[in-house]
Amino acid sequence: MEERGINMLFVLGGNGTHAGAHAIHEECGKRRLKIAVVGVPKTIDNDILLMDKTFGFDTAVEAAQRAINSAYIEAHSAYHGIGIVKLMGRSSGFIAMQASLSSGQIDICLIPEVPFNLHGPHGVLSHLKYLLETKGFAVVCVAEGAGQNFLEKTNATDASGNIVLGDIGVHIQQEMKKHFKETGFPADVKYIDPTYMIRACRANASDRILCTVLGQNAVHGAFAGYSGITVGICNAHYVYFPIPEVISQPRVLDPNSRMWHRCLTSTGQPDFF
Repeated sequence: MEERGINMLFVLGGNGTHAGAHAIHEECGKRRLKIAVVGVPKTIDNDILLMDKTFGFDTAVEAAQRAINSAYIEAHSAYHGIGIVKLMGRSSGFIAMQASLSSGQIDICLIPEVPFNLHGPHGVLSHLKYLLETKGFAVVCVAEGAGQNFLEKTNATDASGNIVLGDIGVHIQQEMKKHFKETGFPADVKYIDPTYMIRACRANASDRILCTVLGQNAVHGAFAGYSGITVGICNAHYVYFPIPEVISQPRVLDPNSRMWHRCLTSTGQPDFF
């Protein structure tokens, strides 16, 4: 940037990307370079602190509906059918919660912020049997970061330095098949993992407008001389945040929030303790 005379840098991404933007901003300060470094929050996980919503979240929730619909059809079309959908969400269950709430087809939603048991009288498997006996089928939505305590830790990290998570979706599928086989209760388990299909798609109208406004505000901030900031929505207002404030830790879902309680009401699931 110094060699090429670049005086504005716009960085789009999540917590890791913003940490990189902050490091560049700090280095520019050390070199006394007049370069504005401004972030634009883009993550489908919706896990950046202090922000109402990040670009990509609405589209991901909408795309997740297709996977949930497929799981519902598979489960509903089989005798004692169970459809499992694993959605993205390393440390937060916003996608799983919103997708479950909006679909109206989910019976069990499992997220990283709320611990649960699989086995036992109050576990997920016990409730699944009840659903199969009463409804005849069940649909389960699980966030990728949920139930990691059931999986063996490898301590491996990806290119961004994040711990590689175990596959909770496959684990739950195997545990279900094993449990119902051992108990002699017939169950047809189908597993759907849309992975990047909920991210690698065109932005919907809501996200397009959000991204446009965030981009415009980022440019306004850079031309005004701000640096080391990111743009976002807070309490329905477009504001500038200091980057260190929003990357100190991931934003997580509040299990006591009214939105999570709405999700529980929609699914009808109990506490799995």
